[in-house]
Parts: sequence; structure tokens; C-alpha cells
Amino acid sequence: MSISVSSVVSNKSYWLGAACVAVSALLFSTKSVFVKIAYQYHIDSTILLALRMAFALPFFGLMLWFNRSKTPIKATRQHYIGLVMAGVVGYYGASIFDFWGMEYISASLERLILFMYPTLTVILSALFLRQKIRPSTWLAIMISYTGMAFVFLGNQHEESSHLILGSCLVFAGALAYAGYLVASGVLIPRFGAVRFTAFALMIATICCFIQYLVSHPLTLLSQLPREVWLLSAVLGFFCTFLPAILLTQGIKRIGASQAALISGISPVITLALGAWLLNEQLTLWQFLGAGLILMGVIFISYKPVSSE
Repeated sequence: MSISVSSVVSNKSYWLGAACVAVSALLFSTKSVFVKIAYQYHIDSTILLALRMAFALPFFGLMLWFNRSKTPIKATRQHYIGLVMAGVVGYYGASIFDFWGMEYISASLERLILFMYPTLTVILSALFLRQKIRPSTWLAIMISYTGMAFVFLGNQHEESSHLILGSCLVFAGALAYAGYLVASGVLIPRFGAVRFTAFALMIATICCFIQYLVSHPLTLLSQLPREVWLLSAVLGFFCTFLPAILLTQGIKRIGASQAALISGISPVITLALGAWLLNEQLTLWQFLGAGLILMGVIFISYKPVSSE
């Protein structure tokens, strides 16, 4: 029985795409761990986020340059306002709340809370885009939040005030990121995926720089340890730019639904790295909660392709 060349190429493309998504999930999952390690050098979220964005910005600028197109942007004034809001409220808001929250909670808990963003995206889409939520999706949302309750039960060893504050901040970051995704669905057809992502990140970077200049002296940068600069560079390239590129390439080859399934390994990797590198405690409640969250979020994210 002969195997067609197109079938071999198709299988090779699929596995290449799956590998891209898996590596992307691995790199994204290390972000929380590197942030917690950087905080051990007594810096705050404003400093670390500004440095991370500064290192990521040139790469996104190059991506925008190499993918430049003569196709004109078909956007109105409202679309440009939406782009600015997506950069400020969405990308910048999600990043600053996330980094701020990690000053108070573990990397494992942060990743699980942030991984809830698909449930928030569905709810925001229903509120602002009038998209109907199916009963099965509501059930998946309930399963996810039940899992989150189990995770909180497993974090009783942490100081309650820090646990509540940090969790609320990271949840606000997840909500902001969900809003960014909802806006991207409307704005990407107008600007293009590369332009939208690059412009939104540039706007967010400006916000990070302004926040730093308002709250910290510029001379502080020269006093930062070498390790902080190295960790910031790792966060900017390996935990921001590179996984974003790999995820985009993976989705092109295997589709968003399959990519969502593979990306489900991200919180699991963070849990393992947190226990290994940060000595974070894992309880039975946390494992049960993480399983429910993964089950609910993957169900929401996965959209099976109908057969023709």
C-alpha cells in the first residue's frame, strides 16, 4: 500500500506544528518561575516589567519590519482608539496586574488563575459581542471555578491577606487579557495579526516606561544586579517573543483547537517547576483543582472540526 507524498508532508507539517505549540507552552510556563526568582533580588513588578518589555520590544519591531505589507490598513478612527485601548487596558493591564500579583502568591497559583482566561473570554464575548453560551460551556465554566475553589483550599498555608490580594490581582490580569483577546477578534481583520500584536505591545511598552519613570529614578537601572538584567532578557525573549512566534506558527499548521489542547500542559509544567525550583508545596486539593481547571478550560477552548 503506497503512501502519497501529500500525506507524508501533511503529517510532517502537523507534527512540526504540534512541536511548536508544545515548546511555546513550555516557554510560557517558565515565565512565572523566572519572575519569582527575579523577585528574590528585591525588585518590584514595575522594574521587572519595564525591563522585560524593553528586551521584547526590538524583536517585535523586527517582526513588524520583516512582515511589512503594502496592503493599506482599513481602519477607522474608532478602530485606532480600540487599538490603543487594547494595548493599554489589555496588554499593559494584564501584564502589570499579573506581575504585581506574583509579589504575593506562588507561581503555581498564578499560572492556574491566569489559565482561567478562556472562561472570561467566553463571558465577555457574550456580554459585548452577543455570542450565545451553550449549556455545555456553562457546565465547563462551573467545573473550572470549582477547581479554582479546590486550589484555594490547598493554599491555606499561605497568609490569607497575601493570598486574597495576589489572587485578585492576577485574576484582574486574566480579565484584562480576556478583554484583549475579544478586542483582537474585532481589530485583527482591520490591522492584520502581526501589525495588531506589534502595535499593541509597543503601546503597552510605552505605558510600562511611563510607570517606571513616574515611580522610580532612572539611575536605579545602573544599580541593578547583573542577574536581574539576565532574567529580564530571558523573560523578554524566551518567555515573551519566542513562544508567541512559535504559537503562531503552530496554529497555522494544526489549528487553534488542537493548539489549545496542547497548551493545556502549561499549568502542569509550572506546577512541576514551582515545586522543583521554588520549593512550592503541592497538596491533594491543588492537584484535584488543577485537574478540574484543565478539564473545563480545555473543553471551552476546543472546537472540533465538523466532517464534510
